[in-house]
Amino acid sequence: MGTQICFPVEYLPLEEAWSLFKKTAGDSVEENLELRPIAIQVVKECEGLPIAIVTIAKALKDETVAVWKNALEQLRSCAPTNIRAVGKKVYSCLEWSYTHLKGDDVKSLFLLCGMLGYGDISLDLVLQYGMGLDLFDRIDSLEQVRNRLLALVENLEASGLLLDSHEDTHKFDEEIALSSLFVDADNKFVRMHGVVREVARAIASKDPHPFVVREDVGLEEWSETDESKSCTFISLNCKVVRELPRGLVCPDLQSFLLHSNNPSVNIPNTFFEGMKKLKVLDLSDMHFTTLPSSLDSLANLQTLRLAGCELGDIALIGKLTKLEVLSLMGSTIQKLPKEMMQLTNLRLLDLDDCEELKVIPRNILSSLSRLECLSMISSFTKWEVEGESNACLSELNHLSYLTNLSIEIPDAKLLPRDFLFENLTRYGIFIGSWRGLRTKRALKLGKVNRSLHLGDEMSKLLERSEELEFEELSGTKYVLHPSDRESFLELKHLLVGNSPEIQYIIDSKNQQFLQHGAFPLLESLILRTLENLEEVWHGPIPMESFGNLKTLNVDSCPKLKFLLLLSTARGLSQLEEMTIEDCDAMQQIIAYEKESEIKEDGHVGTNLQLFPKLRSLKLNCLPQLINFSSELQTTSSPSLSTNARSEDSFFSHKVSFPKLEDLTLGHLPKLKDIWHHQLPFESFSNLQILRVYGCPCLLNLVPAPLIHSFQNLKEIVVQHCELLEHVIVLQEINGNVEILPKLETLKMELLPRLRWIKDGNDSMKYFSSLLAVMNIQNL
Repeated sequence: MGTQICFPVEYLPLEEAWSLFKKTAGDSVEENLELRPIAIQVVKECEGLPIAIVTIAKALKDETVAVWKNALEQLRSCAPTNIRAVGKKVYSCLEWSYTHLKGDDVKSLFLLCGMLGYGDISLDLVLQYGMGLDLFDRIDSLEQVRNRLLALVENLEASGLLLDSHEDTHKFDEEIALSSLFVDADNKFVRMHGVVREVARAIASKDPHPFVVREDVGLEEWSETDESKSCTFISLNCKVVRELPRGLVCPDLQSFLLHSNNPSVNIPNTFFEGMKKLKVLDLSDMHFTTLPSSLDSLANLQTLRLAGCELGDIALIGKLTKLEVLSLMGSTIQKLPKEMMQLTNLRLLDLDDCEELKVIPRNILSSLSRLECLSMISSFTKWEVEGESNACLSELNHLSYLTNLSIEIPDAKLLPRDFLFENLTRYGIFIGSWRGLRTKRALKLGKVNRSLHLGDEMSKLLERSEELEFEELSGTKYVLHPSDRESFLELKHLLVGNSPEIQYIIDSKNQQFLQHGAFPLLESLILRTLENLEEVWHGPIPMESFGNLKTLNVDSCPKLKFLLLLSTARGLSQLEEMTIEDCDAMQQIIAYEKESEIKEDGHVGTNLQLFPKLRSLKLNCLPQLINFSSELQTTSSPSLSTNARSEDSFFSHKVSFPKLEDLTLGHLPKLKDIWHHQLPFESFSNLQILRVYGCPCLLNLVPAPLIHSFQNLKEIVVQHCELLEHVIVLQEINGNVEILPKLETLKMELLPRLRWIKDGNDSMKYFSSLLAVMNIQNL
């Protein structure tokens, strides 16, 4: 089988090839004197191609000498191949690795992946095809199918036949929509090297029941050949024809995938009559006024994909009673046909991005008695109450197998009080509007009155969630009310916004919090536009709480006077990003009740060893902020009404940030001096970006005695600081000392009192690496 794709292939010299082979196969190939000469010969057979070297090395790792000898013999006796850009030795290496995969299911998955195009392939798609082809035939639940698929993918990656896709997970998240099935997986897609894909297709084409990838030209003539009669998998690329033949006689065909540049290509009504054994059919991105009538002859069809299709009448799918997977994702479907009530074997229904779907007739959903996964994100929202013609949420109570649910509900009033969620293991439930999904259990509530709308079942779901968002929450002054000691132990992300009734996020005076650590897995906490928020935590917090928090953002909380008590801050050892903005009453970030508290709990010396992993600190529009940390001046009120004690510098000599890379201080009218003249050892030593703007009382940016602490600075931006006289006081520095050796960018604007350049010397000579000096204005 030829290929239409040419791949750039770089060949390694023998020495580099041997080094790569040893690194992949392990030290035994060098240490075992009997194995080493065999291994060197195996490397030579790979002809310097990295993909062949890595694949063979992974396959032979930890095998016996006998296996190595057998592999070498098979590689030497390889037959020639006609695959352009793939030599016979390379082909032999990859074929040998395929042959030695353990298990028919992993071999079938490898061949399936080889058939599925040239880009990154989502695991959702692979799972849907695999279910239709009975790749997971003896596995009971969809969750177990998902886990098995991930295990097989790991197996193929370990063998070198799939590329490792872990490193591009975040990129993939941004570009391709994911269902909740794989949102928490390390692998979210599969990627195959182009050479490996061509070998996979060549192997599949030689099977007694071959897989075939072909173009539309000559399709009718090909349908008369023996290959068409025996093939089990066809991937058809339509580039020229406007109409497919009247039919293909493929009695053993199990999977048919159609890819067309022309979505209006005509599929005759008789086209599928010769495919009685078909199990998987993908007609995505096509236009159908009605579906081809011969679809009703596909009595064995288990997976049907009409994703991205323009659809009219699809009532015919009601006759596909063995259907287990149906994807209408991104289609123009406006109304589900009542005939879907007959799909009682359906396990996965994907209606994501069906933005025109307005009608789901009553009792369709409740009839899908085997349904395990229902996904309706950016889709149907016209839920009605009992007794009306459109679907109501209470229908979902009839789905006893449902474990995976993603839906949007426009109004909390539509939630039935007896809504059952106890079987859900994965969910994305959005009341209001859809706002993205990062975890397998997400609950995002908008315009919800907690006292009226959240019954017992929803409260239990809330406490099991990994991701919680509340917008316009009412009926409570606390966001979270733990009901038992297991509450919120899996919560990873919490966002609260636009809720004027909220005074506290957590009632930490609750005894359940005092008995054990709270929120051990929480990674991000975002609070915004909370007009009456007085404290984040109302009461004491156990030391072991919030130990996994990485991101803390607080925005527009005008009554918040301080962010954290010292006892809480000491537990945030994983914090990496902190952003505080537009908090009118904020006087300090960290507060401690007495000076002696700094030395308590086994902390040696007087330094506040806080946030050892903090990389980014941004403080903006905080008109009352005096310093980062100081002692509280408490009143008789038990609520710790405070006034921060005035300190000479913003960061005292007691605060240490050894990992901080990015520091932004903006619109802080009470800021006079940033740093104490004596900093703890290595504090701010990793700082690379310093931005200061809108600080009218600031006098100096970097005191001369501290200049050696900032040797990693790459960028300095100073703007709108009316009283600033010195960026660096050069007169106090030895002229032979190199200053800020890594500085690349210095930007200064609207600094009317700046004097540092007028020291009579060529000041810029000190900045040996300065690449760009921009916008030095109003000096």
